[in-house]
Amino acid sequence: MVERAVRWLEENRDKERVFLWIDCFDPHEPWAPPPAFDMYTDPSYRGKRLIMPMGGSMHEWASEEEIRNIRGLYAGEAHFVDQCFGALFDSLERLGYYEDSIIFLVADHGHPLGDHGKFLKGADRLYSELLKVPFVIRLPGGRNGGGRRSALVQFQDVLPTFLDLMGLGNNTEAMHGHSFRVVLEGDSEAHRDAVIVGFRPAVDRCIRDWRWSYIQRPEGESDELYHLVSDPHEERNLIDDHPDEAQRLTSYFGRIFRPDAAPVIKGVQGQYEMASSAIC
Repeated sequence: MVERAVRWLEENRDKERVFLWIDCFDPHEPWAPPPAFDMYTDPSYRGKRLIMPMGGSMHEWASEEEIRNIRGLYAGEAHFVDQCFGALFDSLERLGYYEDSIIFLVADHGHPLGDHGKFLKGADRLYSELLKVPFVIRLPGGRNGGGRRSALVQFQDVLPTFLDLMGLGNNTEAMHGHSFRVVLEGDSEAHRDAVIVGFRPAVDRCIRDWRWSYIQRPEGESDELYHLVSDPHEERNLIDDHPDEAQRLTSYFGRIFRPDAAPVIKGVQGQYEMASSAIC
């Protein structure tokens, strides 16, 4: 795929402007890295080569040794992809694209590797390992200065930002997303107060800011609330200790994304009525 992309760049170097979209399937499962990149598994492992992990509770279908091997295979896939994109960026520099191009590098989702007992993406796995994705942007000449930004953004913000950077910001008015150009150019560290994520057909939703992550579960299951600062691995459910924080996060989006669900916070010990006020 990268080789084909580079050929296209070579063939179109005489164009004043180009737009190249590369959709990389790897490191998607099945996890079978090329032999040269299978360097993160134990050479003495003699168990099953589970290149296609299942999505249920991992301890029901894999031993600890098999789990370690699967994680090593994934790491090999990620290394392989990194190597390929290194070749792409080398070609961008060689062909003279690198310094005058806007480059977005983003993933559609992260990958649970048993962090909360399951592999693969899933509607019920709304934790950081799935929700926080690689997201790297380089402006022409490196004028965004490098480094990290603390702003919260969502996928629907990508297109408005790209158009804004291209001088086409007047085409973004009807879009759901909002440009975060000011964040990229260092004029602000703020964009969204909170974000909401979930898989459309499912009931589960996650609303989070930089401090808290609130997961709304289906009827009959308790909701979850994690303090991301003190508990970044999301291991301690604090829904009964801080239902007010869950209510605050829910109020950002109300029932827009949950039209079939009552706005009630479901704790382990009972239910908490949601505050009727909304935060704008």
